Amino acid sequence: MENRSPYVVNAPSISIIMLKVLLALIPGIALYVYVFGLGVIINILLASVTVILTESAILAIRKLPIKPFILDGSGLVTAWLLALSIPSIAPWWIIILGTILCIIFGKHLYGGLGYNLFNPAMVGYAILLISFPSIMTHWQIPSNLMIGHTDWLDQIKVIFNSNLLSKETLDAMSSATPLDYIKTQLTLNQPLATIQQDKIFGFVGGRGLELINLGYLAGGLYMLKEKIISWHLPVAFLSTLFVSALLFNIISPDTFASPLFHIMSGGSILCAFFIITDPVSAPTTPKGKIYFGMGIALLVLIIRLFGGYPEGIAFAVLFLNICVPLIDSLTQPRIFGHK
Repeated sequence: MENRSPYVVNAPSISIIMLKVLLALIPGIALYVYVFGLGVIINILLASVTVILTESAILAIRKLPIKPFILDGSGLVTAWLLALSIPSIAPWWIIILGTILCIIFGKHLYGGLGYNLFNPAMVGYAILLISFPSIMTHWQIPSNLMIGHTDWLDQIKVIFNSNLLSKETLDAMSSATPLDYIKTQLTLNQPLATIQQDKIFGFVGGRGLELINLGYLAGGLYMLKEKIISWHLPVAFLSTLFVSALLFNIISPDTFASPLFHIMSGGSILCAFFIITDPVSAPTTPKGKIYFGMGIALLVLIIRLFGGYPEGIAFAVLFLNICVPLIDSLTQPRIFGHK
């Protein structure tokens, strides 16, 4: 009799999966360029070249074949996520250094793809944030809000040599993020309603960030449709972030921003669909994914509201990465026939 066991067939290759992830990022990137200019494209290009050169060097040192590992696309996904996580007008060497840190300490130190304990992009981001807090928390304001509508050429000058521009031009191009601005102004006893009247705020979140997050949401829905990711992680993360932020907002609306603000301001949507869904450093069980997403959301909100950094995604993700083996062990489904 012919064996017709229900084996999985025609499973997509790693390179196809990673290609679809990169495609899913394009709507958000396109809107990022529309709102903030070409800086993010320069970051992506620098990160992409750096990741290819770095991985090639490490694979050569490890005496492993270079071509299949470079073509699997995992390094490019890490590079793009880091490029989208750092300020788009950061000095050129920041993205190069961060990408090298991602690949060495986030990926190959543990053996390469499939063995990394931590999300590689968040490893690089966290090291950069701790080492260069001033650079990593000084973001570009939307192009249409810049004094004199600073052009893209000025952005390129800032990235490669900020000395070419005057201090007035630099000040006109950059500011704190909405999350950071709220935290700073609250320490000066300013009411939240007054704080959110600043020009960097939009309808429910940061001006321009709302549009970019909608782009990331479109890409995330595409990945759900293609079955690249499951619903457990993004739904658990976003719903927990929404509910917990809502509770704080109800308790003290003059101090704590609305839940929609927390979802549409920072990197919440990018985190929900592209960062915590890393298949290697996230749990494998359905229940584990839900607990993982919930835990990250709670830590993100706690750091945003009470921590020393305006954004807590990287630290929350890395902390929960440590807990993944325990989460998986506690959420394994019961084996059929066993009590």
